[in-house]
Amino acid sequence: MRSQVVYESMFGNTAAIAEAIAAGLRTHGTVEVLSVCEAASTPAPSVDLLVVGGPTHAFGLSRQRTRLDAADRTDAPIALDIGIREWLDAALPAPAGSRAAAFGTKVAKPPWLPGSAAHAVGKRLRRLGYQLADEPMDFLVDGMTGPLSEGESARARAWAELLAFTEHDRIAHLH
Repeated sequence: MRSQVVYESMFGNTAAIAEAIAAGLRTHGTVEVLSVCEAASTPAPSVDLLVVGGPTHAFGLSRQRTRLDAADRTDAPIALDIGIREWLDAALPAPAGSRAAAFGTKVAKPPWLPGSAAHAVGKRLRRLGYQLADEPMDFLVDGMTGPLSEGESARARAWAELLAFTEHDRIAHLH
């Protein structure tokens, strides 16, 4: 199975989840992990499974304004002009039968805080014609800048193994 994980990260938390997802997917094939900036400068993926995620900003996907705010909170370089929102908005429709999964990171407390980058990514992937391999998945962060909540990396890896197994099982039944 060939997979690609594309992510947007401000403080490193979403990048860490993307790497954990990639580790889980590697148990069933090859995986390419790309930041959204790298993905924007490469051709559309030709993979069995595309996994896309980003941080929850202002109840959904980041915008240039929210990325500017994040840039004020870290010394790490942050791409201001492109995020998952813009990358998906510029994406071509998915080839028939293409599968994808959506993930996001969001602050763990307060638990009632609405919004989810994962759900926003999932909607955009469906609009592009992707079949979602699972419901969009949120991973929790302790505070705006992190770190990841305890156990979230392991949960991301386990989720990815489930995605990979499901895809691998589906392909096996086709042959």
